[in-house]
Amino acid sequence: MIINQAVLYTHLLDTMKDFYVNSLDFPLTAASPRSFSIKVGESELTFKESSLHTKPFYHFAFNIPANRFMEAKQWATQIVLLNTEEKKDEIYFEAFDAHSFYFEDPAHNIVEYISRHSDCPSSKDPFSSKSLLSIGEINLTTPHVHSVGTQLINSGITVRNNRLLNETFNFLGSGSAFFLVGTPKRRWFFSNRDSEVHPLMAKVNHSLTVALDEKGMLKITQE
Repeated sequence: MIINQAVLYTHLLDTMKDFYVNSLDFPLTAASPRSFSIKVGESELTFKESSLHTKPFYHFAFNIPANRFMEAKQWATQIVLLNTEEKKDEIYFEAFDAHSFYFEDPAHNIVEYISRHSDCPSSKDPFSSKSLLSIGEINLTTPHVHSVGTQLINSGITVRNNRLLNETFNFLGSGSAFFLVGTPKRRWFFSNRDSEVHPLMAKVNHSLTVALDEKGMLKITQE
């Protein structure tokens, strides 16, 4: 699966733009008074100003080259404070053959940089924000896990390793990109924040638009 674009919402639009463009040095691809977009390798991440008088936050992951994890971590620690879990600021996921580290942006999104050693290519270049490969994960938090998961499965986005759909938390996708479909009030790994339902949109595989509303209902359209 490929996540071509993700559209998220924020109550701190100007602050977020400054953080991603000026602090993290992401290439700016579009900007307006109520939104901005940045380039994440082959993907695009857009933040829109929230009109719901809420403070949305999400979990998402950026794929980084398979051989640049430690360099990426050293780069990030010069800009942000890494989150910790059991006094560790990184983790190896054996099931994914991947290393990750985490931090929070000004809107308290839980941002993950993940090096999937078996699924991401290596790079000969020194690490920078322009080394990122793509958006690798994004949460779909919903009280309707089974129906949302079933909609994705019927659209060709299956549970990882063809497992049965779990009622509380699932990875749906393949390769280096996944939707994390789970219930609200789950603590996000490497944070002290519990998952909440907030609207978002994602375009995947150059053909599907996946839109989650503020009640956690999903709509999928195909081009």
